[in-house]
Amino acid sequence: MDMETVKLEQIVMKWFPDMLPFFNLKELNSEIVLRDGLTILESNDAMEIIQFSICEHQNAAYLH
Repeated sequence: MDMETVKLEQIVMKWFPDMLPFFNLKELNSEIVLRDGLTILESNDAMEIIQFSICEHQNAAYLH
């Protein structure tokens, strides 16, 4: 297993570039650790990561 740390922006740009304007810089700069690296990540997995990231940032906003 080759773990790789990427930014959410890299995932969005690779699979869903049309969604880029909907994220703020803090969200796009979020670090995501991928167990097997970016090269084998599939679009459905990418969408799941994006959805989870959105939820995490929304939860953080409510806590402040």
